[in-house]
Amino acid sequence: MCPKLIFSEVSKTYEKEFGHVANAALRGVSFNVGEGETVGLIGANGAGKSTTIKLLMDFIRPDSGTIELNGCSVRQNSLRSDIGYLPELPGFPPNLTILEMLKFVARCHNLSKTETQERSGYWLNELGLWDARKKIIRNYSKGMQQRAGFVLALVHDPSFLILDEPMSGLDPIGRELIGRIVMSLKAQGKTILFCSHILEDVDRLVDRLLILHKGEKRFDGTVNELSKRYQAKTIVDGFLGAIGEN
Repeated sequence: MCPKLIFSEVSKTYEKEFGHVANAALRGVSFNVGEGETVGLIGANGAGKSTTIKLLMDFIRPDSGTIELNGCSVRQNSLRSDIGYLPELPGFPPNLTILEMLKFVARCHNLSKTETQERSGYWLNELGLWDARKKIIRNYSKGMQQRAGFVLALVHDPSFLILDEPMSGLDPIGRELIGRIVMSLKAQGKTILFCSHILEDVDRLVDRLLILHKGEKRFDGTVNELSKRYQAKTIVDGFLGAIGEN
């Protein structure tokens, strides 16, 4: 499988702050994500997941190591059109509707008016937001805001998706809906980095697991391989075994 993303010997230490020692968030972490593959990025709080995502998005820079997407450094702005990013806590301007936000995102990605209308209509319907398209987003429920973030991540049809806690704030029906959409995106050949604390969702949706713990890679392989290595009956037991808590 041809690598879509190559993360090579990446280290990142945050600068020392008053009263706190310097925090080594990542220590020489390497992994690949293949074209069309869905990889689950999991770990306890402070494992380095958020730092990994920030580095991939070029929000911060590594102290050492390289990160490539499509054979190019992630520092190249041209790659933005190929990435769909759903943050854990989507933030929206307080007085805009989802339609206004979609127009802004579409313009950033140079979509035509026809493309914008067709894609916006499709994803608003798929994610159950069509009837709320003219409402101010700040009046949405937490689950609706999460689904709105998903629409904005998908409207420009990226080939690489970074989904950070995509089930956050969703009820069981919303979780099932997002799960079906992720499966559909997988079937279309999208490459997905799926970060979630809900390990049951990770188990049913990903092709491979990447487990981080205290800035280090502890496991990289399939759920079946995790189960065999740690003689685990569930993904939770395997995860605990990988981080030394079981």
